[in-house]
Amino acid sequence: MSSRVTTDGVTTNGVTPELNTRVSPATEARYALTNCTLYTGRQVLENHALVVEGAKIVDLVPVAQLAPELPRLDGRGCAVAPGFIDLQLNGCGGVMFNDAITADTLDTMHRTNLQSGTTSFLPTLITTSDAAMKAAIAIVTEYRRRHPQRVLGLHLEGPYLNPNRSGIHNKTYVRPADGEMVNCLVEAGPEVVKLVTLAPEMVPPEHIQQLAQAGILVAAGHTDASFEAALAGFEAGIGMVTHLFNAMSAWQGRSPGLVGAVFSRPDIYAGIIVDGHHVHYGSVGLAKTIKQDRLVLVSDATPPVGTTLESFVIGGQRVFYRNGKCISADGTLGGAALTLIEAVGNCVNQVGIPLAEALRMATLYPARAIGLEDRLGLLAAGYWANLTLFDPATFEVKGCIDQGKLAWASADVQPCC
Repeated sequence: MSSRVTTDGVTTNGVTPELNTRVSPATEARYALTNCTLYTGRQVLENHALVVEGAKIVDLVPVAQLAPELPRLDGRGCAVAPGFIDLQLNGCGGVMFNDAITADTLDTMHRTNLQSGTTSFLPTLITTSDAAMKAAIAIVTEYRRRHPQRVLGLHLEGPYLNPNRSGIHNKTYVRPADGEMVNCLVEAGPEVVKLVTLAPEMVPPEHIQQLAQAGILVAAGHTDASFEAALAGFEAGIGMVTHLFNAMSAWQGRSPGLVGAVFSRPDIYAGIIVDGHHVHYGSVGLAKTIKQDRLVLVSDATPPVGTTLESFVIGGQRVFYRNGKCISADGTLGGAALTLIEAVGNCVNQVGIPLAEALRMATLYPARAIGLEDRLGLLAAGYWANLTLFDPATFEVKGCIDQGKLAWASADVQPCC
């Protein structure tokens, strides 16, 4: 997709030239975001302003208490939530992290994300070689030195998976865990390697323990684990499951599988793809009833998001994007073409989850899952000023504030001073 950069360095990916997204003086120092409904993650506030200074939120106050001289950004009646956090993002904007493990790829993913309200993400590297994993670790290490609020760490989805549940992943690289590479991940640490998806029945418990004790979130995914093996994995340190219901042993009456195991443990997080293709909306509702605040929206997005691409390659296979679904020639789902604002909208419109709670599934709960709830996921003083402005009737993102600056906006939201 096309992009342009304004003279102040703000990239407006795919935005028509007449839309002025320049950062005004109001968004470079201290200003107040007004004329909006604030979904703080704890309450819904009307007739309040959110005060931003630099890259942080410094206050939430009634509009009547604002100093008259304080510059204001008019929210044009939008709903405002914390910026979305995507824990599983393979690619978007025409790029795939596996295909080009570079800072440019991460930049493109971020620019594309802003148009759908996602301000922080875990670039997800699916099953590949040790060399590619090490390259991703090096790139994310360096990238986070410059943009720690943008890329929160790396999600390694594989390669320690069950080959019978590998899905679209390249089976050539699906392999058992080895101590040397596990040591490499531990050495990189949770500031770089934030999340590792593996099949618990394929990995020795001591490796799971080693990763978890290092502070890395370990997730069960692409697994055929029995109920008992899944519970053993949780005891070893697994704290999450990847794309609930997909590529995992199902819940059956005489064999509860991984799905039954995660439903039996209220402390375990579960990512879920709410696009209407990966999971039936009825199953989403059931999972929400059981998992409560441990159910996390993920996009599992791939290159078509934000583009007009009709096909791409993943795991060595050609995947076709048709009617909102990414599917290979043999009928295997190959990631998704979903954004988190769409997932939030589906939760509200198709599942019946209240808007404030659906927003928490894309903000506060993923922040908690990866241990960043002290700075992300809420609109509160001291938190990073990453904000999504959207129309709550249409779930269309109207603007995105990234580190305190209006980084992308539609014609409906413009600096007023």
